[in-house]
Amino acid sequence: MAFSLEERQTLGIHGLLPPRIKTLDEQAENSMRNLRRFQDPLNQYMYMVDLLDRNEKLFYKLLSENTMELMPTVYTPTVGLACQKFGLAFKRPQGLFISIHDKGHVYDVIKNWPESDVRAIVVTDGERILGLGDLGAQGMGIPVGKLALYTALAGIPPHQLLPVTLDVALTDKSCWMILTILE
Repeated sequence: MAFSLEERQTLGIHGLLPPRIKTLDEQAENSMRNLRRFQDPLNQYMYMVDLLDRNEKLFYKLLSENTMELMPTVYTPTVGLACQKFGLAFKRPQGLFISIHDKGHVYDVIKNWPESDVRAIVVTDGERILGLGDLGAQGMGIPVGKLALYTALAGIPPHQLLPVTLDVALTDKSCWMILTILE
C-alpha cells in the first residue's frame, strides 16, 4: 500500500492494490490495531509471521518500535507454543535444516543458502526448547525469532542472518558426536 503511483506502474501492480497510498507509519498503526484484536498469543504470532512474509519492512518496523509488547509474541514464551504447533505455523522455509543424513555433505547443504554475506548465525539442535522437550526440526522457530530481534534491535539486515536447525537424532549429546557429524 506504500508504493507510489510511479512504483506501482513500474512494478506492474497498478490496479492490483487499492488506490489509497498509505505511509509506512499509517500501515504500522493499522497493523498494530489488527494485531491487538487477537487475544490468543499463537494467533498474534501467526499474524506476525504472515506480516513478515508479506511486508518485511513493516514487520521490522513494528518489532523495533514495539519491542516490549511484541518480544513475547515473536520470541519467548509464544515461540515455544509455535514450535509445538510447527505444522500449523509453517509457511515457508526460514532457515537451514541440517540432519544426520547430511553427514559428509554439510558444506554442500550450507552452500545452498542463498546469501553469501552472513553476519550472524543462530543454531539450535531442537532439544530442550523452553523446557518443552526435543522438538527436532520443529525448533526452527527459536533461531528465527532470535534473529528477528537481531534485526529489530541491532539493525542487522535480515538477509545477512542464518537460522540453523541441527537435527542429528542423537540421544547422547556429547560434543564429539556432533563434531563428527559436521566433518
